[in-house]
Amino acid sequence: MSEWRKDPFTERWTIVAPERAGRPYEFGEGEGTQCPFCEGMETMTPPEVFSIRRDGTAENQPGWFVRVFPNKYPALQRDIPFWSMEDEFHQAMSGFGVHEVIVETPHHAVDFSELPEEQIVKVLMTYRERLRYFSGEKELQYGLIFKNQGVEAGASMSHAHSQFVATPVIPQAVCAELQSARAFYSQRGKCLFCALLEQERKKFTRVVFESKHFVALVPYAARLPFEVVVLPVSHSATFLEETRLEDLAQTLRRVLWGVRECSGGSAFNFVLHSVPYHARSEEYQGYHWHFEILPSFPRVAGFEWGSGFSINVLPPEEAASRLRLCLGFQESE
Repeated sequence: MSEWRKDPFTERWTIVAPERAGRPYEFGEGEGTQCPFCEGMETMTPPEVFSIRRDGTAENQPGWFVRVFPNKYPALQRDIPFWSMEDEFHQAMSGFGVHEVIVETPHHAVDFSELPEEQIVKVLMTYRERLRYFSGEKELQYGLIFKNQGVEAGASMSHAHSQFVATPVIPQAVCAELQSARAFYSQRGKCLFCALLEQERKKFTRVVFESKHFVALVPYAARLPFEVVVLPVSHSATFLEETRLEDLAQTLRRVLWGVRECSGGSAFNFVLHSVPYHARSEEYQGYHWHFEILPSFPRVAGFEWGSGFSINVLPPEEAASRLRLCLGFQESE
């Protein structure tokens, strides 16, 4: 059974989850292997907890567009006894949380950027609905959507899917963003993301693509070549209230295609950061939801582990220029 453990030096939480060691590894098993994520194989997964499907079709049967079910090999579990332990140096608690699989298409497609835009809209709707579903539970502090595409990105199944995890603690990466956003808001009275986005759009050197409602850009201190952040033009702290999904689907599809073409591969991770479930008013005023797209490159070696620093061999401005050229996007577009 999994558990949370807190590092006494960094205050970083680790999930110890021996159940994850048993998860299947599909890559290289041969074309005759049955895929449990394909339509018609619903009995090979846990029962669904949410789906978008054709009218008149029943749960756990064919006829779905997007399907969600509990992860069979979860890092966290919702229905387990709660316990906690703390001594002079150590703190731990039971592995409470939610871990779900979101199958993005009934067909055995692999690349997210090759899905039709209307299918991506359904996937985004599913993200929003799973985040909403657990937002009222006081024991859960944060809902995280993430995707691992390709073996290099940590995926164990090739069929297009993403995952949802809800946790009783706020992830350290989000805590760092919130801390910066709160400090900026207390000093300037406005959202850090909005102010930064205004400057980036004026300079344009790191902007990759812009639609009516969304902007994609390479971060100033990008950790990886062709790392991209996608965020709304107007202030919006939580993805739970997002309604402009058609425009977002078009933007994500186009940008992910460009990242694939420029990076020379289709493997990537993306994460969706939104304001925590029980955020205070100043966090809503100072934060901005966003997708982070991280192409898979060899990236963690001794220096990175020992220092916590990243080494990016491609200047972000050059990465943005290459992506704009690939996408055919110009400043006047």
